[in-house]
Amino acid sequence: MTSFDDRRRSLEGQFVAEQDMLFRITARRNRLVAQWAAARMKLTPAETDAYAKAVVQADFEEAGDEDVIRKLLGDLTAAGIDIDEAEIRRALEEQMVEARRQLLESR
Repeated sequence: MTSFDDRRRSLEGQFVAEQDMLFRITARRNRLVAQWAAARMKLTPAETDAYAKAVVQADFEEAGDEDVIRKLLGDLTAAGIDIDEAEIRRALEEQMVEARRQLLESR
């Protein structure tokens, strides 16, 4: 019975580690996409930092990316930037790759 318990604990630990990494990658991606949007809105460095925090925080509203997409689309549109949801989704995908690369390199 101990080998079963050891295996279960090992798998649980692996699952926790994977979920933690996914959380870190998603948070980094959100920060990167916020910086991308801030550059398009021509925000100052201080405004960019605050905006990045707001976008990361927006991701906690609901599961999935819809809350982040809604925030980015609303903010960019309000700033007079001509953009659509597809372009934001592309930016999210590109920044997800970059976030994963950055975190794997930092290990």
